[in-house]
Amino acid sequence: MVKEMIISHKYKFIFIKTKKTAGTSIEVYLSQHCSKDDIVTPIFPHVDPHYPRNYKGFWNPFPEITNRYIKINETFKDFKNRSKYYNHIPAIVLKERVDKRIWKSYYKFCVERNPWDKSLSHYYMSKDTKFKGMSFDDYLTNKNFCFNYPIYTNKNGKVMVDRVLKFESLNEDLGEVFNYIGIPFNGSLGVRAKSEYRKDKRHYRNVYSEMQKKIINGSFQREIKLHRYKF
Repeated sequence: MVKEMIISHKYKFIFIKTKKTAGTSIEVYLSQHCSKDDIVTPIFPHVDPHYPRNYKGFWNPFPEITNRYIKINETFKDFKNRSKYYNHIPAIVLKERVDKRIWKSYYKFCVERNPWDKSLSHYYMSKDTKFKGMSFDDYLTNKNFCFNYPIYTNKNGKVMVDRVLKFESLNEDLGEVFNYIGIPFNGSLGVRAKSEYRKDKRHYRNVYSEMQKKIINGSFQREIKLHRYKF
């Protein structure tokens, strides 16, 4: 499935989408400000008024092939399908596909989320779209979790973007970033895409048992340490 990300030459930024962090809503908003020459990849299912542009094409795959941290079979698959840019594309791959000048000079950002809250949101989406009737305990046992750190860090754990925004303070963080890159923002994205899956709106602290809390704590150590998250 082709998925979405944004490179804006107009505003000179790269938005790298992570999972369960309001990424689709952010992309819908940003796409309205992007020019016809910017790179905006598709959203499935489509969300108005977003429209994709300039995401297909060939590139020199040699740097990726010689990078032992990138999966060669994925590179060949993308090249065959002309899928130069796609949703949740890791920064380590994207860096090889864009002009070095663009990667160095454009402002790069993404969003991260508290792993306990993120996992609860991911569970409800998985339950609704893939595993009907799955209990939360089943989800935690299977450990098919939503890890974002491989998208914005290299294999040494170093963050490859200029800023990782926090989902918990999203509007405030977006306001600062949008002001920096010149995107108008009144404090609201105006859309909450893919928010319909989670029917239980309780705060995550009121949902987790001690054992469930520890499972997430043990599984998300890299993200917890990187961003100093606490339950």
